[in-house]
Amino acid sequence: MTEAIHPRHELDTTLESPVRLSIVAALSGVEKADFATIRATVEITDSALSKQLTILEGAGHVDIAKERMGRRSRTWLRLTDSGKRALTTHLDALRRIAELTPRIE
Repeated sequence: MTEAIHPRHELDTTLESPVRLSIVAALSGVEKADFATIRATVEITDSALSKQLTILEGAGHVDIAKERMGRRSRTWLRLTDSGKRALTTHLDALRRIAELTPRIE
């Protein structure tokens, strides 16, 4: 008999943060987005977004690129293939956890 593995083991620890999950989810629907758009969408400060992006980039979930536009630079964010897989796996695991949990009356 094989032992069942609880879906929680498939959760991506990087995406357990609501802010990081929100960033990745926002990026999942677009090819790329600029820093300001994600900041406004997720409703956090510049410094908080920078900190979370550093973590996501380190995990290989997000690519960050700077582009010069005249005298100003613009920061572009893109969800990597690894980030897309992580989000899908994480959300699937959350759904399975919710379905497994017995309803207490």
